[in-house]
Amino acid sequence: MGRNILFITTDQMRFDALGAHGGKVARTPIIDSIARSGIDYQRAHNQNVVCMPARSTMLTGQYVGTHGVWMNGVPLPADAPSVASVLGEAGYRTALFGKAHFEPHVDFKGEFYENRMGLNGEFGPHRGFEHMELATHSPLILHYGAWLREHMPESIGGFYPNLTSQMRVNGTGGGETGAIQVHGNPIVRDAYHTDWVANRTLEWLDGLSPEEDFFCWMSFPDPHHPWDPPESERGRIPWREISVPEGYPGSTEEARRILEQKPHHWLDYFEGRKVSNMEAPPSFIPAQMVPDQLREIDALTHIENELIDEACGRVLARLEARGVLDETDIFFTTDHGELQGDFGLLFKGAYHVDALMRVPLLWQPARAAGIEGASIEAPVGHIDLAPTFCSVADLQIPDWMQGQALPLDGEDAERQNRQRVLTEWDSDFEGDTLSLRTIHRDGYTCTFYQKSSLYDGSEGELYDLREDPHQWVNLWNDPERQSIKRDLIADLRDHLPVNHNRREPVSPV
Repeated sequence: MGRNILFITTDQMRFDALGAHGGKVARTPIIDSIARSGIDYQRAHNQNVVCMPARSTMLTGQYVGTHGVWMNGVPLPADAPSVASVLGEAGYRTALFGKAHFEPHVDFKGEFYENRMGLNGEFGPHRGFEHMELATHSPLILHYGAWLREHMPESIGGFYPNLTSQMRVNGTGGGETGAIQVHGNPIVRDAYHTDWVANRTLEWLDGLSPEEDFFCWMSFPDPHHPWDPPESERGRIPWREISVPEGYPGSTEEARRILEQKPHHWLDYFEGRKVSNMEAPPSFIPAQMVPDQLREIDALTHIENELIDEACGRVLARLEARGVLDETDIFFTTDHGELQGDFGLLFKGAYHVDALMRVPLLWQPARAAGIEGASIEAPVGHIDLAPTFCSVADLQIPDWMQGQALPLDGEDAERQNRQRVLTEWDSDFEGDTLSLRTIHRDGYTCTFYQKSSLYDGSEGELYDLREDPHQWVNLWNDPERQSIKRDLIADLRDHLPVNHNRREPVSPV
């Protein structure tokens, strides 16, 4: 028997959501224990800050410009390489439960197999996974939607109509404060998609023999908006008893002062003049959000984080009971973060700051491997996950993967010359184009804006995170930082592959 791989992902979880990373709201003892006993990468970044590009990088081990999924709505090519295929060909049993999102969800013609599977009662194989049972935030589609229609059809109407909101026409609010995309959901907890994903994972794992090696991707749709966890769980974190998040500027005036230092699409979004990408409801004006609304959203987000933690605990306990936990490597990450009040904003988009780029990335090696835990400050990325899975399986890393196996400790990171991590953004939304390229190195985050419909190519952002962890002070035009800015931009251009696989989006999400 070799080493199994349990790959756990969430959707839109901030680095600081976990207790192990300073989180003060959600109780996440299971995930925190992975961080403490395993390897905790303190400076892990995604290579794109929205779902489809980030998830495609995890699957392929390639930069966005190589796999071609440059924005949501662009499907991963059918013939794209997959680490699941590599592992499957080596004898691993492979499965994915929960959110895949390598293909657009808005698919009225049934063009994409991800969407057809649930309707047709099929479970793969697809993209190297011999078995898939898929879920997203909406109960209307995929296997989760089919399961609800069969077992609990009355529950479907209890969810916030998120598929409609993703189509850019629904920005309604609710809850006790009228906060956007907050909604009371009467569904019983065991039927909510978090527990459903864990339940489907457990059933599949129970069907394996102890001698079969597995690669299982357990992918939770939460804590992505809308914020509609089961009503039975809302009492976990009373929103009136928590403070606003630390990154919230404290007032509309202070948020405006901070945003005026950044390229203009930041303040345009805050003031409601323009939503320049599809990742936020166009009717939402962040400047009108009051602190109580943010506190209610924050509380519900962390309730969803607690449910994820407990679901992870159930799966790990089952692996222990089956006697295979000692031979199982556990990885935990998310696709991207959430602004969640930072700068007075919500949701995500063309904003290359820690709230969206910096992600939790944990690796608890199989006990049988004898690898000690560590906290690693060197920069790493999602692009390194697929090569690491190959390394765990003792397989040669394919030439088409552009990352490298994650370092095991600080010395290993130094040997690998881990100096930088890169993130890219391109979007085209309602006639507005944006193109950002970002490097994090030596405590600096530097983003230069390529020429687009909104910018002439001279704009950018530069933050010294040692002095300014909230990224409130843009040093782009600071005379004393011009040398480091030029050096970082040159370094970024030297290391980021040229985009050569751009295709048109086929769907809004």
